[in-house]
Amino acid sequence: MNKYEALYIIEAGLPEEETAALIEKFSKVVTDNGGEVENVNEWGKRRLAYAIDYKTEGYYVLMDFKSSPEFPTELERKFRINEKIMRFMVIRKEDEK
Repeated sequence: MNKYEALYIIEAGLPEEETAALIEKFSKVVTDNGGEVENVNEWGKRRLAYAIDYKTEGYYVLMDFKSSPEFPTELERKFRINEKIMRFMVIRKEDEK
């Protein structure tokens, strides 16, 4: 299992319950596919560097997880089809020596 981190931006105008439900949903996607969520760090609402669909704020979430090498492609697909996710990035973390 490799270590990964996913940073994603949720629309800032959503109610708190809906934002929390989305964060829980993506954590569950990882665990349902045999992965392990190590940490979910909510950065909160922040101003975007540039407007995305005329929106200037987003809710940032950083999730550290372990999974098989094939899983990040599936996670990116789930991010892409969810209309509430403005941007996302999944990267593999280097092994510590």
